[in-house]
Amino acid sequence: MPQHPESDSESQADAVDDPKLPREFTDIERAEVEEETEDLREWVKGLTGDDLKSGNWFSKLIAHALETYTKTATYEWFQEKYEGAPADVIVDQRIKMAARYAALEGAASAAAYSAAVVATIGSAGGASPLTLPAAGVTFVIDLAFTTQLQIRLAHDLAVLYRVPIDINDPDDLWDLVKVAFSIKGGELLREGALKAVPVVIRPAIKKIFSGATLAAVQSIPVLGTYLLQRNLIKIGIPLVGIPLATALNFWTTRMAGRHARQVYRNQARVIEAAERIADRTAHPQLLLWIAWLVVQADEKIADDEALLFRQLTRLVKERHEVTDDQLARVIDVDEDEVWARVDAETGDLSDLVKAAELIANIDGSVTAAEQAVIDELEERGSRD
Repeated sequence: MPQHPESDSESQADAVDDPKLPREFTDIERAEVEEETEDLREWVKGLTGDDLKSGNWFSKLIAHALETYTKTATYEWFQEKYEGAPADVIVDQRIKMAARYAALEGAASAAAYSAAVVATIGSAGGASPLTLPAAGVTFVIDLAFTTQLQIRLAHDLAVLYRVPIDINDPDDLWDLVKVAFSIKGGELLREGALKAVPVVIRPAIKKIFSGATLAAVQSIPVLGTYLLQRNLIKIGIPLVGIPLATALNFWTTRMAGRHARQVYRNQARVIEAAERIADRTAHPQLLLWIAWLVVQADEKIADDEALLFRQLTRLVKERHEVTDDQLARVIDVDEDEVWARVDAETGDLSDLVKAAELIANIDGSVTAAEQAVIDELEERGSRD
């Protein structure tokens, strides 16, 4: 993702809200986009027709986009660059910057959006280096540019919200990819983000963020094929030109950024709650049993609850040097055993009650079963 900060003017960043309006970009922005485009032009030369058609270009691009970038775009780097600014402010700036660069690149690439490109891409094949006419190359660069921009933006937001991401861990990398490209089909539309999109491009946005299509994504190569098809949507829109290409790149990137912000900000909230609970507890081992009793009380485990419990397990080990192999082997927790552990404790148990309340509220609501656990814990703690 380009490193130079964009203008601080929100009105300028939102000027593309009407896709008919001309865009004004700074010389710095133009230079950054040109530099990124040229870098990707060289990268595209290493692709083959089979890479493009199979979707393997995506895994290659992820490696290209993240390997060096993540060593520079660290939390400390952002703190130095945006000195004194809270995470939410920096995140907002990164989303705006990414959307503006996507818009600028879309405008520069609009000449490639013609029906001829479809046939060009469709005929590409083989293990030899990719050979396409200029319009086809520009199309692939546009595809790579917006894809790289979104994966780097998602990475930036994870870093800024202090959500640990290890790009060398396949699970972490796939989680990052899912957030960057909104894999849980349809969240963006359900969140109402589409209401802010100009009417003229809503049909294209709906098609691009199709929940049914995203739900079918099961692997990185498949996602690469999907993103190629998504980019071809631009060609299928009648009379597509610079204003519309600009608007599409802007809106898809901004919506993806806002989605990533929601996901990582929420994860940061859960991690922060886990740290607060772990720091305040006087009963680290018993805390894990109580946490598990609350989490499984209603016989379903929300994603936020699962994340909270994983973080608690890690933090209790790191900060209190406590692990519990017996709990790790539990399938169905024995409530009587947990209450026996509570009864064996003496003194103030208010830290456990407060922890149970935080855990029950982590997913936004407290069920009757969770409240019953809290009430029982409070009653037993008051018997001393």
